[in-house]
Amino acid sequence: MSEPVSTRNFPYALELEAGEHWWCACGRSANQPFCDGSHGGTGLAPVPFRLAEKTRVWLCGCRRTATPPFCDGAHKTLPKQPA
Repeated sequence: MSEPVSTRNFPYALELEAGEHWWCACGRSANQPFCDGSHGGTGLAPVPFRLAEKTRVWLCGCRRTATPPFCDGAHKTLPKQPA
């Protein structure tokens, strides 16, 4: 199994419509933070989540959260990425 790629050391703050969404767990998607199928062959799979109504969410960008797809602050323990 491949390691996930960190796309950023802070969350994606988004207002999402109600319905089903698929968070990219591998970090390889060109449509961050959502899955585009780029995980093929990595042994990683996207994380589905459903929202009952339009909601503001903070989705993990570092791929180290213990509560996928939502940010739990794990990025605060990682080395700073260059700007």
